[in-house]
Amino acid sequence: MVHKIVVQVSLATALVATLAVSGNASPFFFSTGNPNNLMAAASRPDTSGKFEIETGDDFVLTSETSITNATFTGLIVPAPGVTPTIGQVTAEIYRVFPNDSNVGRTSGPPTFSTPQVPTRVNSPSDVAFDSRSTINPIPQNLAFTTAVLSSSFTALNSIQPGGIHAMPNQATGGNGPVTGQEVQFSLMFNSPFDLPADHYFFVPQVEITGGEFFWLSAPKPIVSPPGTQFPPGFTDLQGWTRDAMLDPDWLRVGTDIVDTINVPTAPTFNFTFSLTGNTVPLPATLPLFATGIGALGLLGWRRKRKAQAG
Repeated sequence: MVHKIVVQVSLATALVATLAVSGNASPFFFSTGNPNNLMAAASRPDTSGKFEIETGDDFVLTSETSITNATFTGLIVPAPGVTPTIGQVTAEIYRVFPNDSNVGRTSGPPTFSTPQVPTRVNSPSDVAFDSRSTINPIPQNLAFTTAVLSSSFTALNSIQPGGIHAMPNQATGGNGPVTGQEVQFSLMFNSPFDLPADHYFFVPQVEITGGEFFWLSAPKPIVSPPGTQFPPGFTDLQGWTRDAMLDPDWLRVGTDIVDTINVPTAPTFNFTFSLTGNTVPLPATLPLFATGIGALGLLGWRRKRKAQAG
């Protein structure tokens, strides 16, 4: 009798586990929409004698999610008389400050300022939560394709290499218009990002030999469709940027650099990207599992009482 109950528990447990996996997976998709011509911000890895620049925009996951693909759109701007080529491509995921950050180096609440920046509230964290790259590790855990959307596209303002400054000189207003080839990058993560529910920043970087890459802005607030609205209870944060000299701090592209505080008509910015994957809301499987185990426990207790009575 004991062996029979054990077999029934094992079979039922396997059935519950199968239902938990197959019955709750659902597709995930997020997009900030199509690019606009308001801002283009440099974002590149530390390669070929060039210092690192990171620009990030946020997204939210309400359940554990495996991110398998991404897109982002930007400008490739050639150096004079040079044909640019694409080198390393990197995709980084940051959590929102104060996660993964040294809060002790800030002023503390409510502004969390540092000697370099006015605030770290709603910024990306000090260090990345996870990353994928075309060069590290081997074999590659990121592959990509590109599509030219326009041979010539002009953004009305830009944050160019050398255009990011610590306080009190952060409010430059931007570096003015920039024109280049509009290119969409489509990323395939051979090793998907497995991310728990949280608020994140997506940070793409592109190495260009013989030129520069600039990530193009998207409408803020998000226009849906084609963009995806944030889930209830979460705020769509603006884009942030930093370079190697500002690290580990970040500046808001709109509020700090373009300076919406002193120029109220200046915009804040999203940046153009999308994410695709599969969501598996694991906590939703727990009641099913608990119900199955509870029922089996009750069955065993009844059989034991019946045996004792007999």
